[in-house]
Formats: sequence, C-alpha cells, structure tokens
Amino acid sequence: MTIAELTISPLTVPAALDADDAADFRAYGELNRQICDEQVGIPDLAPDSAQMLPGWQDDTDSLDLGFVARDGADIVGMVTVSFAQEADANAAEVDLLVSDAHWGRGIEDALLARAESEARARGRSVLQIWSLHRPEETSRMLVPRTGWGRIPATPLSDLVDAHGFTLEQVERNSEFDLRADPAPLKAALAEATQAAGPDYRVVEWLLPTPPELRSGYAAVLARLSTDAPSGDMDFVAEVWDADRVARRDARLTGAGQTVSVVAVEHVPTGDIVAYNELVIGAERTGVTHQFGTLVSKDHRGHRLGMIVKCANLLRWRELVPDATVVSTFNAEENRPMLDINEAIGFRPVSYAGAWQKKL
Repeated sequence: MTIAELTISPLTVPAALDADDAADFRAYGELNRQICDEQVGIPDLAPDSAQMLPGWQDDTDSLDLGFVARDGADIVGMVTVSFAQEADANAAEVDLLVSDAHWGRGIEDALLARAESEARARGRSVLQIWSLHRPEETSRMLVPRTGWGRIPATPLSDLVDAHGFTLEQVERNSEFDLRADPAPLKAALAEATQAAGPDYRVVEWLLPTPPELRSGYAAVLARLSTDAPSGDMDFVAEVWDADRVARRDARLTGAGQTVSVVAVEHVPTGDIVAYNELVIGAERTGVTHQFGTLVSKDHRGHRLGMIVKCANLLRWRELVPDATVVSTFNAEENRPMLDINEAIGFRPVSYAGAWQKKL
C-alpha cells in the first residue's frame, strides 16, 4: 500500500466488549499483545481489552484517545495518546502499535504525526513514548541520558530518534518464578522485619481499599510520581485523595482483576510509608503484574522495600496459586529496588526505553 491509501479514524470506546461497536477496541487489545510478542516475546506484558476498557471509559484522572489506521477494511496499525488531567500536566504519553507485517510503509510515521497533532491541539508541550527491547547485545546499543543501562536499537527506536525524541531512561523488566521454593522469601522477610523494628507494621488488603485506609494510601500513591527515579522525564506530580483511590479501585476490580496490596504503616504517626501491589486478570493464571512499589523517602534505609515485596509474594502464592510469574519494571538507576529484586530471585527478561520530545 501507499501512504495515500491510508485512513486514520478515532478508536471507539464501547460501553461493553460485546457491544455492536466494540470490534475495534477488541482488536486494540489483540494488537497490543501481538506487538509485545513480536518485540520481546512476552505477549502478557500487555493488558487485554477487558482490563483496559474501564480506564478508557473514565477520563477523570487520565484522558485516553486512540486512532485506527486502515487499508480499506483492514486494520494496519493504531496509536493511543494519554493525557494526565492535573492542571499543570505538560506531557502526552504515546503508544504506537504497528506490527512487523505493516512496518516500513509510512503507517508508523502517519500515526506518530497524528499523536503529535493531538498533543499540540490539547496544549501539551512534551511527547513521551516507550520502546521494548530484548535482553541482548547487538552492534548498535543505545545509552540513555541517565547513563544507566543500554538497549539494542530497534525499528521503533530508530523511528522516534528520527522524529526528534531523546532516550532519557532505560527500565529493566524482571520476572520472579512463583513456583520457586518460598524459603528464601520467608528468610528475607524475617530478617528485614527484625531490622525495621517495632515502629513499622505490615498492613494488607485486597482491592477495593477499605474506606479507612484510602486517604493514607492516596498519600503514598502520590509520592510514586515524585519519588521514583525518572531521569529528566517530565512527569506531573499526581494529585491523589480518597476519591481517586476509590475510582482507581473501581477501574481495576471492574475488569475482574485481583489486586493485593501489602503496605507498611509507621506506627508512631499512623502514616502508610511503603507499599507493593500485585495484579492479575480475571482468569487468575499466567503472568502477575507488579504495579507500584515505593518506600517514602523519609523512611528509606529500614528494609521496608524488602518487607513489602517478600510479604506480598508470599501472600500471592496463597491467594492465586495458579499464577506462574510476577513481572515488574524498574529504572536501571534504581539500584536499591533492583538489589532487592536480584536478592530474592527476579531475573531480567526485557528492557524498555523511555523517550521524550519537547514540542
């Protein structure tokens, strides 16, 4: 095909996946998984359409727009653009989905241009996009501005580089085998708990978050956008309160997902100062995703990261016995968290590049 034959139209967000207008959204979920499979051989890195739909239906905290590229009746690519809704948000997050079979025909350029046009129209001054990479050494390795980590060049990284994006950061995607002997986790948890001392206690729950914990949980969730290493990526300081926690819970549980939270409370103040989240889809088999892990800056150095990770992994084995692995992403410069991961048995399986362009 030629670029002149390409049509790009908005992605319809249906009321339900079995609605008459849901075919494109179902195709979006399938394409997302196909791209992850082609790029790194891990289709389960991508959520399916059922997991994504509740978030697309609620634009209170993030507005998601999608665009579908067609050659006649055939879908040949998609692009999505997400806009954080904080008043001072500058960035638009882009996800470009063009399979190997259709790459190199101008489709990817047209979709990226459409995403940039949408970002400009909504007053955003920064574009961000992530690329996936296999854990391998090639003749062209890319190093981010942070100086931490390196990734092999890919067609997507070449594309965004040609369009003026800069590689700001590299993230490591690691997996933990849930079928492994739990004894090392138990030993690490016991040692970390003793080191933390009586000023810290574990609190755990399944979503939805109990009402009495929402405000405290909101406070620590807000810190993820400011405390986690992000290089020079332009991330807005997220605004969280109890209502936003309830909205997020509804989006996650509305998709049939199971979400376990293990947190640490600072006993003298009652503040939640660390947390870890594990999430799995409605089928409760296969890959579990770790969403957030954070220890508040003022409470680092007390082994709280080890506590929440080990406690949740042990709890998860009981809650979801058919789950096989836990997948997580961490910035390469986040050595404290990577040290924990490596010590308890996580191993790298892929990498992500965080790219940014100032408009």
